[in-house]
Amino acid sequence: QVQLVESGGGLVQAGGSLRLSCAASGSRFRINTMAWYRQAPGKQRELVARITPGGSTKYGDSVKGRFTISGDNNKNTVYLQMNSLKPDDTALYYCYANAWIDIVLYDYWGQGTQVTVSS
Repeated sequence: QVQLVESGGGLVQAGGSLRLSCAASGSRFRINTMAWYRQAPGKQRELVARITPGGSTKYGDSVKGRFTISGDNNKNTVYLQMNSLKPDDTALYYCYANAWIDIVLYDYWGQGTQVTVSS
């Protein structure tokens, strides 16, 4: 089992910045990829950004150029630096991990952290 603990959400004015963190813990696991997703009320959950242990990244179109995902492999932690925030970025942000336990891949989700951007 892998547990994901998120932190860093909050309320910020448009144009401001926030940094989210997500730490993975457990035993006998090896991260395949970690990511941030978000879900706004009435909308589907969407990919914000993902990263592999090798540093390969992918971003959702709406956050390209404003958000940066990074990782610390030694700490099994990923970060999401969010700059130039807009009211449309308001959502519940979920940390996601795809991890090997022995020879099986599993998906894990965090509880979510709220990001609210005021206009």
